Amino acid sequence: MSILVIGEALIDIVSTNGAPDRYAPGGAPANVALGLGRLGDDVEFLTDVGDDFHGGFLLAHLRESQVDILTSPRGATSTALARLSEDGSAEYEFQLRWDPDSSLLGSSAHSILHFGSIAAFLSPGSAVIDRLLDDAAEPLVSFDPNIRPSIIGSHEEALPRFEALARRVDVLKLSDVDADWLYPDLSEDAQITRLLDLGPSLVAMTRGGDGAILATASARVTAAAAQVDVTDTIGAGDTFMVSLIHDLHAQEAALSDLSTAELMNLGEHAAALAAITVSREGADLPWAADLTN
Repeated sequence: MSILVIGEALIDIVSTNGAPDRYAPGGAPANVALGLGRLGDDVEFLTDVGDDFHGGFLLAHLRESQVDILTSPRGATSTALARLSEDGSAEYEFQLRWDPDSSLLGSSAHSILHFGSIAAFLSPGSAVIDRLLDDAAEPLVSFDPNIRPSIIGSHEEALPRFEALARRVDVLKLSDVDADWLYPDLSEDAQITRLLDLGPSLVAMTRGGDGAILATASARVTAAAAQVDVTDTIGAGDTFMVSLIHDLHAQEAALSDLSTAELMNLGEHAAALAAITVSREGADLPWAADLTN
């Protein structure tokens, strides 16, 4: 069965001091779908793009990575202006629309349902995600909130929405920056405990160069970041998510039964994939062939 990814696809306009702006396909869920396709997974992507040049560019880019796209192109494609600092980190400004056509989904079941980022919070498409979760027959559901405070509203508005979604998933991946915004008064350890208490069987928290923490109710590990020369960090977290989904897709054991060694293997593999992406310019996620080089 295929993996279903739901969420935004957009054009990243990358701005760096002293250099011309460059345009690149982006959107966290689009990156996840693309990364899964590049690793050879059968993936469908429900999204919302325009019928303009940018939309055509996005569709061609995703199809080149073997993604089956479910969309009804119309209007203008969403954009994100990413301003890169000297250390390679990015800040974003968005022009967005999120209104996917869920009638394009067939009746066949999927092995995994993944959703995330802006699409989980932005109306009217967020209601589509709710309906699909209501009807979900997938054995595994994953969520990456990829918090963008300038888009999703105030903390008072966004936290209840985040927690309502987190209660409905099996795998929750987020960054330490996301966690600090959601739970600023909690320590890192307490944040993870709080997230597990919401109901996910597996929580993964990425921490940039400090590695990642993976936790279940019975095990908790810290996987080191792979050593690499960083070009920029665009797509690093999305690559980590891709790796988790890809590996869990082949995992037979229940998430709650994962051993410490199995959690560490998941984290180390994800860190290795993310290292490939950050060594490249833009969200250029690994292909299967990169894993054998």
